[in-house]
Amino acid sequence: MSARNAAQSVTPTQAILIQIALALGGFAIGTGEFALMGLMPNVASDLGVSEPQVGHLISAYAMGVVVGAPLLAIIGARFFRRHLLIALMGFYALGNLASAVAGDYSTLLVSRFIAGLPHGAYFGVAALVAASLVPVNQRAKAVSRVMIGLTLALLIGNPLATLMGQSVEWRYAFAFVGLMALVTGLSVYSFLPVDRNEERNSPLHEVRAFGRAEIWYPLAIGAIGFSGMFCVFSYLAPTLLEVTEVSDGWIPVVLFIFGLGGFTGNILGGWIFDRLQFRGVGWLLLWATGTLLLFPLATDNLWLMMGMCFLVALMVGLGPALQTHLMDVASGAQTLAAASHHAAFNVANALGPWLGGLAITAGFGWESTGYVGATTAVAGLMIFFMAWRQLSTAGATSSV
Repeated sequence: MSARNAAQSVTPTQAILIQIALALGGFAIGTGEFALMGLMPNVASDLGVSEPQVGHLISAYAMGVVVGAPLLAIIGARFFRRHLLIALMGFYALGNLASAVAGDYSTLLVSRFIAGLPHGAYFGVAALVAASLVPVNQRAKAVSRVMIGLTLALLIGNPLATLMGQSVEWRYAFAFVGLMALVTGLSVYSFLPVDRNEERNSPLHEVRAFGRAEIWYPLAIGAIGFSGMFCVFSYLAPTLLEVTEVSDGWIPVVLFIFGLGGFTGNILGGWIFDRLQFRGVGWLLLWATGTLLLFPLATDNLWLMMGMCFLVALMVGLGPALQTHLMDVASGAQTLAAASHHAAFNVANALGPWLGGLAITAGFGWESTGYVGATTAVAGLMIFFMAWRQLSTAGATSSV
């Protein structure tokens, strides 16, 4: 079904309710994904492990996304999008409830991997549904509205989970995420109708169409160029405690400010891409490089740290920009490409904490995460120029 036909099949009120339901799922997933970053000291103390080991729990979730996104997208290619979204939310609820009751570090590690499996497929399908509800020149903004749920998780969900973990116990944060996932499934069931004329591809067709360079370049940009934000964000709590030397009560406050930056960046990313197309990705990567280089200089002052966290979080704008670009270049493999976009971002979520952990363990200090992140942003910028040249050579001017 074309985007125009889909847009004509629902009323404006229905479209808004559908986008709210999809954004609610983004809020649940984002809170589940980022919860450990604010609760790193609490989980480490409770399970008797080091903070870099808690970083491995973050990486385990991210690797679950990497494995699950293409696998579940291929399996779900023949399903109606409504049915697939409901099933994915049910799966996500189970993974987080299992995390809430995990008895030891090893069990929690496995539970986080399982919880990550439906993440990418959900966001990929949700983005395709959102884009189908609006005219072509408004797709990036529609995708960013769905992704508002993810940025609200940074803004509200993660600080709330941190407060919950500090005041009660970290397990309640994952139980809350499981409940939100169930509410999302019910909302999708209530508001998103089944479209019997929906175009569906065979899994084999999606796989065959997936192997093109114009698809893999933006995925590589997301996997490498975006890892710098996760490098900084994953170790933000111990950086505040050890370098900025504030009490743990400031952690939710700084996380809120980081989330405000992510919320703003998400909206800006959609706006920038609708106007600049693929060029906007290059400008966002340049911004990321500059702010990550400045981050270590702000870590010893709380007020500078707050401002820099806001600026670093604007990198979230890469999400809707790259997602919409993939819709332009992934003809014949849109479900798989859209899901793989989030797999790529979770390669970044695994790569960032791992590289940051290496630098910290080597004795370069908590603030070194900014320099590590800037290096990955430069690498992403190099891939962007390769992608730009490939698109220009192929004559894909509409995507450039």
